[in-house]
Amino acid sequence: MLLIGVSLAMVAAAGYFLPVGAWATSLADGARGTGGAGVAMFFAAYIIATVVLLPGSLLTLAAGFAYGPVWGLAIASPASVAGATCAFLLGRTVLRDWAARKVGASPRARAIDAAVEREGFKLVLLLRLSPLIPFSLLNYALSLTRVRPAAYVLASFLGMLPATALYVYLGSLAPAAAELSAASRTGSGTRTTFYVVGLLATVAVAVIVTRTARRALDVELQRSSP
Repeated sequence: MLLIGVSLAMVAAAGYFLPVGAWATSLADGARGTGGAGVAMFFAAYIIATVVLLPGSLLTLAAGFAYGPVWGLAIASPASVAGATCAFLLGRTVLRDWAARKVGASPRARAIDAAVEREGFKLVLLLRLSPLIPFSLLNYALSLTRVRPAAYVLASFLGMLPATALYVYLGSLAPAAAELSAASRTGSGTRTTFYVVGLLATVAVAVIVTRTARRALDVELQRSSP
């Protein structure tokens, strides 16, 4: 939640102090103007960033910034799953020794391994909804378990969707922040209310889902502990 708060503060400050509207329009027009090539480049960047352990949230924010909340989610969600899947497969093959050294000795990783052995899909889903390990490292941690690739991909897609939607929405607020600033100066509150209500609803859903998943995850890991 700290990262969400920081993102919100940055969006608000950018909208007030900088010409965010003009920048966002130029970036969005450039990204959309490249069509399929731009989307392919975004996918490639997301996969590379995930494999080398860079934070995917920044690219997810960028997707919302460039494409808006709907198309941004339609692009960022499969891109994040593709990145997670590539890291998972590399962790099971050519990077297995490295992954074992990086995360294999962690007590959390051992607890996850024991729990996944019993209920793979459910545990991956809960870990994606409320991760005990950061996203990029979790891909490699799960590659060391016995979860089936198909279950991993589907559970990752479903489990990462709420957070992806949240960060895409936050990214899409960057150009909106300039509009909110202008609206506050002209006394128009309708658009401001719309954005604020939408943001609060999105954050509330993310918080509820995360807390519910964390409680369920704690129960599952306790069942698997010796």
